[in-house]
This record gives sequence, C-alpha cells and structure tokens, in this order.
Amino acid sequence: MEKIMRGHHLLCVHGFRGMGYSAEFINKMEAIVKDIRDPGQDFYIKVVAAFDDACMSCPHRGLEICEASEGSNEHVLSMDGKVINHLGLVAGQRYLKSELVNWTAEKVKPDDLDELCKNCSWLQFGVCKEGIAQLLRENQSK
Repeated sequence: MEKIMRGHHLLCVHGFRGMGYSAEFINKMEAIVKDIRDPGQDFYIKVVAAFDDACMSCPHRGLEICEASEGSNEHVLSMDGKVINHLGLVAGQRYLKSELVNWTAEKVKPDDLDELCKNCSWLQFGVCKEGIAQLLRENQSK
C-alpha cells in the first residue's frame, strides 16, 4: 500500500480530530490517519506539493487547483513547501511512513506550526499543536 500525501498533510494527520470540509473528506482523512497512527503498519508515502489522497474527497477540489477561496491554492502550496523544506524532504520522493513520523517528531515543535501553517483556518482550534505535542511525548517515551 502506497499513499500520496501533500506536504502540509504530513502534519495535519497528527492533529486530526474529525473536523473537515464534508463527511466524505472526514471519512477519507480518518482512514489515512488510522494508517499513519498505527505503529504496526509501515508503507511508502509519496510526498507531493499537489493534490493527494485526502484531496480527492475534498469538496473544494477543482480540476487542477484548490478552489476553497481566492488564493487558497497558493496558500496550500505554500504550506506544502514550508513543511517539505522544514522536514528536509524532496517533493515527488517516496519515504517510509515510519521515517516521516520520526522526522516530524524530531524536527517539528508545536510552535513551529505558527509559521509552517500560517493563516490555516484549522490552526485556531489548537488540535494541530496538540497532535504534534502528543507525537513528541510518544517519541520521547520510546
């Protein structure tokens, strides 16, 4: 099983709490999150700065760009690029899920999201920072 994930979704999966853009999107994201959070599974993830598996169920997905609002496509691409760079990844490359989770735990602190996810509508709810903090606690207890 290989997944395709855009850069910023590599962080979203750790804070996801069942909120989303539609029931279909929530269901898709829950399935992705379940696999990412399952320590017994390891698989390849192709990291992209483009539509990914979760985007396929998003009601704002246009034919080629995110159409949530004016400027939304540029915004999500900017977040993708910032996360990919912060983690030291290369867009289009495949990585093991376990590596991506470990690198996220090593390289991302909750307050980093203020810049990495700047202007994201979900940031205000605090669940993303809580998710990253939980990931850090789990990584430290290994």
